Amino acid sequence: MIINTGQRTDIPGFYAEWFANRLKEGFVCVRNPYNEQQVSRYQLDPSVVDAIGFCTKNPAPMFSYMDLLKDYGQYWFVSITPYGRDIEPNVKDKHQLIRDFQHLSDLVGVDSIGWRYDPILLSEKYTLDYHINAFAQIAEALDGYTGTTVISFIDLYPKVRRNFPEAREVPPADRISLGKELIAIAKKHHMVVKPCAEGDDLAPFGADCSGCMKLSDYEKAIGARLIAPKKKGARAECACYLSCDIGAYNTCKHLCRYCYANAEQTLVMELSRQHDPTSPFLIGNYRSDDQIHDVPQKSWIDRQLCLPILE
Repeated sequence: MIINTGQRTDIPGFYAEWFANRLKEGFVCVRNPYNEQQVSRYQLDPSVVDAIGFCTKNPAPMFSYMDLLKDYGQYWFVSITPYGRDIEPNVKDKHQLIRDFQHLSDLVGVDSIGWRYDPILLSEKYTLDYHINAFAQIAEALDGYTGTTVISFIDLYPKVRRNFPEAREVPPADRISLGKELIAIAKKHHMVVKPCAEGDDLAPFGADCSGCMKLSDYEKAIGARLIAPKKKGARAECACYLSCDIGAYNTCKHLCRYCYANAEQTLVMELSRQHDPTSPFLIGNYRSDDQIHDVPQKSWIDRQLCLPILE
């Protein structure tokens, strides 16, 4: 099976010690975000967890714990975007983040890491030319360290509208013109662009529009076929294989203004103060009314076909 860590918060960036403790103890508890009495308990054991998916803006805090992950398959998405602290107030220096990406790629392998350049937003400061130049610089630095870059354009979810009221949708014509440029730059640096839930508009220009975190991406990373149950993406447009996320909403302290997972800064800081690195839960601990469900788990690896996965 696959454990995900990055759809609700940035665990490597802010909760690496907690996750390391969970790996050591061999289990993790996750509250249902829509019914907090319901708790799912997952084993963290490589005999039943075939791969762990990460999505982070700062992988470095996990580097000292990588030995705990050596028996697990891994797939990492690291976001490197061109924005300043007006948009991403707590994201680390991008030059250091590029070096961290390179180091992580050396640790896990090119097939186990992808670069996310998203979401793309336009403003008087962050123009089309600005994005083209920034993308080219980052792509050049990551040449040889990944074969995948994911792009998407800002979605104005209710939380985004509240935290970023001046944000505007990117017009379709700009999506096409910018997408074409980014695809050409990526190709020059041995990367394929995968648009995230953006339809097929960029496919004629060389983009892979089939999904940015498919089951086949995990298979390529671990070098094995997976016989997995069917899963839906996070939304109708999403073709990704998302399951068993162990994070919690309203806990990412990057506080990016375009974030769909944070309601408001005060709630993020309040919940973050309830974090205990020794707890089975990311936030808080056991409660007297918890209804704990031990999730049935098994390996999905096809033991009859463990061959290198070819594109």
